[in-house]
Amino acid sequence: MSKIRTCLWFESRGAEAAHFYTSLIPGSAVEDDIAPDAEPLLVNFHLAGVPYLALNGGPHYKLNPAASIMVMTEDQAETDMLWKALIADGGAESQCAWCVDRFGVSWQVVPKALPATVGGPDTAGAKRATDAMMQMTKIDIATLEAAYRGD
Repeated sequence: MSKIRTCLWFESRGAEAAHFYTSLIPGSAVEDDIAPDAEPLLVNFHLAGVPYLALNGGPHYKLNPAASIMVMTEDQAETDMLWKALIADGGAESQCAWCVDRFGVSWQVVPKALPATVGGPDTAGAKRATDAMMQMTKIDIATLEAAYRGD
């Protein structure tokens, strides 16, 4: 077990969330042996090697966008697949690559093209790309790159 692990507080359904997240991100796994239909207090899992702990702590605290999980995606297909899965069944879109899943966890689904354009060396292009991003929920790479180029 990693010495450092991010803990996500869930009212309940932490095991369900951990299994859902690990099904979406390659190189991920639930580390604990959990019986079907069990809802243990703690669930250790990792997403692409990054360690997390799901804690079924009850209603005392709520997740909020002050902390989020950021996933860097390779292309539009991966961005679309992950976004669709995260907002399904009660999740919600937000602005500029942010969304909240059905468990209340905030995510940033960031295509590699986003930092390459909004932080690109062409300052005017970066401003156009940033302005385009500010109009988006899920990032549209083609629109972002066209804005950067000035098309």
